[in-house]
Amino acid sequence: MKVNIKLVVLSLLLLLFASDSYGRRGSQPVQLKRISDRLFEVLGGRGARGGAYIGDNGVLLIDAKMDSESAEQVIGKVGQITDKPVRYVVNTHSDGDHVVGNRFFADTVTFIAHENCRKEFFHTRRDGSASEWAKPELAPFVPSVTFRDKMVIHLGSKKVELWYFGVGHTTGDIVVYFPEEKTAFLGDQIFIARPQLIHSYKGGNSFEHVKTLAKMLQTIEAEKFCSGHSDMTDRDGISKHIDRMRKLQEKVKALIAEGKSVDAIKTEFESNETRLIETIYNETTKGFR
Repeated sequence: MKVNIKLVVLSLLLLLFASDSYGRRGSQPVQLKRISDRLFEVLGGRGARGGAYIGDNGVLLIDAKMDSESAEQVIGKVGQITDKPVRYVVNTHSDGDHVVGNRFFADTVTFIAHENCRKEFFHTRRDGSASEWAKPELAPFVPSVTFRDKMVIHLGSKKVELWYFGVGHTTGDIVVYFPEEKTAFLGDQIFIARPQLIHSYKGGNSFEHVKTLAKMLQTIEAEKFCSGHSDMTDRDGISKHIDRMRKLQEKVKALIAEGKSVDAIKTEFESNETRLIETIYNETTKGFR
């Protein structure tokens, strides 16, 4: 059988191109969505949504994407609207889609997070493998400034408030609050378009998550809330999310009281909710609530 070498090579090239295109599908170019003259949502790229704030003497970014191309796009987009340097990157928590991009910023940048978040940089992965952040060459990109309850960053006359309200998605999630804009960035502390994600292996807890969000609403006067994976919402949106979580928890507890197994309980919910339902089940049966 005679093989057409040119045809084989062409087919392989087309296959490689298709595979590469598939790998990049869903990753849109980075864009800055204006909230005010100084504050922007960072959309697109690989990794979670973040934020950018233009202070009097520098720029503060919220989260860092997860690859060099996306981080460079963020830096480039910010450079189009200001010549002020990026001085701070605030990590809302330790998940890779929020922090892997740290390593692609200049060594003049200060990385800031909650003290629990820094610890979770070194936490074993979900599969039990070691964290890569223990590598010496990555040490400059691990948060070097941490806080416990509240921290204020001054960018000239402007200030940014960092708040810790408690355990939720992980043990180290924070709220980045801009008082002038009455806007808060929550990272993964809230999912609107899909069920809430709770990282139990990092100490996250759905019952504490509800308490944490309720405490946030009682403490800060934010009217807009930006999420790592959902469109912006308002106070009513946060309240509805809390109510949904509580209803799920109450239903799971009632089904446990009936003696149903976790697998039987999962059938009572939508298929995309089963991961959260299993988390609530485990928390309830182990008394972690």
